[in-house]
Amino acid sequence: MKREWITKLLPDITREALDAIMEENGKDIEAVKAKYADYDSLKAQLTEAGKTIEGFKAMDIDGIRKSADEWKTKAEKAEADAAAKIADMEFSGLLDGAISTARGKNAKVVKALLDLETLKASKNQSEDIKTALETVKTDNGYLFEDTTTPPPYAGGTGTKPIQARYTPEVNSIRAAAGLKAE
Repeated sequence: MKREWITKLLPDITREALDAIMEENGKDIEAVKAKYADYDSLKAQLTEAGKTIEGFKAMDIDGIRKSADEWKTKAEKAEADAAAKIADMEFSGLLDGAISTARGKNAKVVKALLDLETLKASKNQSEDIKTALETVKTDNGYLFEDTTTPPPYAGGTGTKPIQARYTPEVNSIRAAAGLKAE
């Protein structure tokens, strides 16, 4: 509603009355605008949804399924590889620890004498490793440090008398020089 239209309809209306009518009309217009304020955002969302739907229509569903299956296979293979690496690391740590406990001098040489594949496949690895190390130790004892204590040091037989620090001649010279004789 415009002021000119009201003044043509009611030529003798006062300015205060005209302002009151316009204010009331403005409130009604703003209330209606508030109801439809999100119209533009809804229209944009509808357009975006239409584009997305068209994008889905253009997709190759079988290709996506095939790709998903390929990625699933790759993930399973990576998981199996990781599990195998972890098992190898655990076995290697167990074997190195057992060789160290058995006091092996060179772990690489000791490992070369063991049947590693059989030990890896074993259900009771720690016991089988100990048994295999004992076998290698009996056959190749030089690869392991000797754990027996050496015999005690045997001192002299006592046939030669203990000599003093200085000879008697040196002691007499030391005494003449005023030094203590030893």
